[in-house]
Amino acid sequence: MTARGRHVVVVGRDAALWLTAAALGKALAPTGITITAIELPSHLSTASTYLAQPAIEALHAKLGLDERALLRATQGSFSLGYNVIIGEGAASPFFLAHGSYGTPIAGGDFFGQWLRARHFGLGAALEDFSPTAMAARHGRVMLPDQETEGFGRTDYGYHLPGIAYAALLKELALRSGVALRQAPRVSVEREVSGRVRAVVTTDGEAIHGDLYVDASGPEAAVIGKASNGEREDWRRHFPLDRCRSARAPGFASVPTYAEIRSHSDGWTALYATRGMTHVVHAYRAADQDEASSLAAAAARAGLRFEEDYVIAVAPGRRVAGWTGNCVAIGGAACAFDPLFDLELHAVQLGIVHLLSLFPADRDGAAEQAEYNRVTASLFDRVRDFQAAYYTLTMMTSPPQSLAARMALFSARGAIAPMEDDSFTTDHWRALLLGLGIQPEDWPPAIDTIPPERLRQGLRDILGFVNRKVLNQPTHDCCLGDRCE
Repeated sequence: MTARGRHVVVVGRDAALWLTAAALGKALAPTGITITAIELPSHLSTASTYLAQPAIEALHAKLGLDERALLRATQGSFSLGYNVIIGEGAASPFFLAHGSYGTPIAGGDFFGQWLRARHFGLGAALEDFSPTAMAARHGRVMLPDQETEGFGRTDYGYHLPGIAYAALLKELALRSGVALRQAPRVSVEREVSGRVRAVVTTDGEAIHGDLYVDASGPEAAVIGKASNGEREDWRRHFPLDRCRSARAPGFASVPTYAEIRSHSDGWTALYATRGMTHVVHAYRAADQDEASSLAAAAARAGLRFEEDYVIAVAPGRRVAGWTGNCVAIGGAACAFDPLFDLELHAVQLGIVHLLSLFPADRDGAAEQAEYNRVTASLFDRVRDFQAAYYTLTMMTSPPQSLAARMALFSARGAIAPMEDDSFTTDHWRALLLGLGIQPEDWPPAIDTIPPERLRQGLRDILGFVNRKVLNQPTHDCCLGDRCE
């Protein structure tokens, strides 16, 4: 912003508020721009957790938050991906790894080579060729090094207890110079044009800014009904409308992954951290009342609950996430289905693009248009990734873009590249294959690789994966090293 725009007001709660405020404060303070955070009452309980995708590490680094401090303060854990169990023994469990599956053999795409080998009798599963997936299966953490960088991507995210993580981010934000106001709720004063003139707290204080960022979640406390509140409803792709979160005792040895247990009327997810297990149970209100959903969640988790709460689920995104001088971040811009716990992912996507498009003048029309275009595309790709699960397990209607991807994968194991996709080709292949789509063929170029060269390449990859996994520290040792 020019001299006409020197103050940003961020309204919200919990990690969405404080990750946004901390990131803006760190990036913009050197330019003379000031930040005020208006904190609304928390929606977190001790049952709440955030699943952070691997990309969060880069944002943490920009904030000066190192991994040891993060894990020590939150008592969180590493996560190498998701173990997905499709209910009642209908299919084998499969692993969605934060890393590559295989590496090219003789310059050819590994997945096509694996398909060809499976056709001729190879017994090894796709995940057997992923160092990340195999480390998770063996209770280890796959730490990237020069060898794994040559192989392909090996990465990890985190499971972070919500209250502690939000408190840590708040401390970082305030340390960076962000000013704090607290209010049980706010109202909004608008100009005739619809632009926000001020955010008013319950004690009557009007807080003025040049840009307002709404990080209040689905209630959208500031952006509200701006632009007529136009919202694209995704409920036809997502049949579950309730989500129960609970806290349960921890495991003696902390798993290095999230586990999603699918069943005919929903799913139950377990996110393990040090000292406790966070459980999420998604279901339909028409199928389960409060008592029966609690009983079903406890039975499917196999754990004794100590605390729980229920929220309504209504996936969809705002048509315009940036309207006038107000930008929506996270749940205020897009409410994802709870599958794979991508709430923090949505927040980070918004932050990254707001910073890259931060307005140069009061109008900001060009930046606003590009932000709305790119975030809509990003969110739609995430929607497709989640919707694939429901399409293939609960027979919902897929978005058109997902249907096209599924058709191409079914034909030849290929994933059509799409702009703004935050999930890799490996993620997509592992998901669609695990959910039951078996490609009918592979690209013809794969057939030019001699069979013996293919067999040797596969043996070499399996040997590399086995050696690297056995050399990794256990999850418990790794947590002990970083948390104590």
